[in-house]
Amino acid sequence: MGSAGEEGLAGRLLSGDRRALARVISKIEREDPAAKEIISEIYPHTGRAVTIGFTGPPGVGKSSIIARLIKLYRAEGKKVGVISVDPSSPFSKGAILGDRIRLSEHFLDPGVFIRSMGSRGHLGGLAGGSRLAALAMEACGMDVIIYETVGVGQGEVEVASAADTVVLALQPGAGDAVQALKAGVMEIADIFCINKADHPQARNTRVEVRQMLEIGHELDPEKKWFPPIILTRGDTGEGVEELKEAIAKHRAYLEESSQLEERRRAALKDFVVSWATARLEREMRERLRYEDEELLEMVYNRKLDPISASERIYRSV
Repeated sequence: MGSAGEEGLAGRLLSGDRRALARVISKIEREDPAAKEIISEIYPHTGRAVTIGFTGPPGVGKSSIIARLIKLYRAEGKKVGVISVDPSSPFSKGAILGDRIRLSEHFLDPGVFIRSMGSRGHLGGLAGGSRLAALAMEACGMDVIIYETVGVGQGEVEVASAADTVVLALQPGAGDAVQALKAGVMEIADIFCINKADHPQARNTRVEVRQMLEIGHELDPEKKWFPPIILTRGDTGEGVEELKEAIAKHRAYLEESSQLEERRRAALKDFVVSWATARLEREMRERLRYEDEELLEMVYNRKLDPISASERIYRSV
């Protein structure tokens, strides 16, 4: 380890100190060099938590469902960590403040830790900082880690796929299922949650989703898990207990079929590769910005083609 202070910080985090956890996540967000050493020390103490990824369009009510779910986990004595990822900007207060207001009833609960994170420009892509924050939360003693993402797109797929179980929340009558299908989120979802179950189109949306899933199941008949479709209401809590049971059943299925280990291995491999790729890309950009103006001038003057220039930079980095 570096300084004695940082060594103490990791130790306090491992003992369950929430202030130490907050400081470590701040270091992760700032990409403080000390964060790397702290992660190295706490990493052996991770790997046991239940991880759940919630994704779906903005306004569908994910935060309300998560707040209800937290209450159920806390009733069992489990500690819960929530990472709310804002994919637009670390400075856009919309999603960040909105999520925190809806989850505010849990803020004073010492068994719940909620953190909103911006994503743009972070080393390792959208999932980089959030996955390291999840490791820190787990090392601090959280039994359940929940990722919440805003929107439906490739970035959301990236974050959600870091979890053992992925829940896709949809809104009735908004065409969300079709958009999710286009974005590829339908393929990674393990459980579907149709929120606002009192909406007149809720049951029709469930039928629509089921038909899409059946087509996918026919294309991949070896797939043993057929995603359940659950109707919920974030305002009243209706269906959230059923959602929690579905998450537990999926976890049991993964463990019995040995897919939990396979899924985690694949997720860690993707994380390592994406982090290395991001590091390489950053170094290449820095090299271009400060050292290779002459090389770019040759490309501009047609003395060197762009691919050959790229190869030179790649080899030098």
